[in-house]
Amino acid sequence: MKKIRLALGFLTIIPVHGSEPYIPGDIGRAAGWFPWIGALIGLFVAGMYYGLAQVFSPILAVVLSIAAWIAITGGLHLDGMADSCDGLLNASNKERRLEIMKDSRLGTFGGIGLILMILIKLACLYSLPLNSLWFVLPLATGLGRWLLLWAGKQPLARINGMGVDFASGINGKVFIIGGMAILLLGALAGYMAGWRSLVAVGLTHLLAWLIFKTAKLRLGGMTGDIFGMIVELSEVTTMMIFCFTP
Repeated sequence: MKKIRLALGFLTIIPVHGSEPYIPGDIGRAAGWFPWIGALIGLFVAGMYYGLAQVFSPILAVVLSIAAWIAITGGLHLDGMADSCDGLLNASNKERRLEIMKDSRLGTFGGIGLILMILIKLACLYSLPLNSLWFVLPLATGLGRWLLLWAGKQPLARINGMGVDFASGINGKVFIIGGMAILLLGALAGYMAGWRSLVAVGLTHLLAWLIFKTAKLRLGGMTGDIFGMIVELSEVTTMMIFCFTP
């Protein structure tokens, strides 16, 4: 239960408290539950949208649901997405890019990236049929947090901080627990929507690999902000695949 509470408290704003002391690496050891918590976030958003769509216009229901989505996660990954855009797209050296990403101020690239990310999510949610919400959104949010486990095994740009603590706790058991969630979510989405599920899983993993390589080239390794970027891009990529109309 300690690991589940840690995962829930880290990924959402839900207040969870336990009497057990925190041991270095605990958040990494709790990461196996990240995809499961991610799936619950997706179900929460699906329920919000489905309920709101019964009483409001579709566009208003979408906007309110996205607002609830941002609220339940505390905007954690969107903040990382914005900082990553500011840093990765800067033309200076690695050290300067890392300084920019630590700066709490929002730059031009970050602002543009943040706006575009929210708009794409709005458009995707608006485009999804209501009956697909229950498997598309949990898959999207689950995949995004599953890829955090793989991100934690990549070289880090800094020698201290939460990324180091997170990486130190990740082990084989974490991947087994998290992988079970992705197998379940992928199988459900595959049963309901066919080939799109397989494409979503494959494409998000490819996208994460490209981000790993870009972070290594531009920053010297991963940072917490890049973790957030992976979550956001994985979510919208998955949603876009299920919006695809050949």
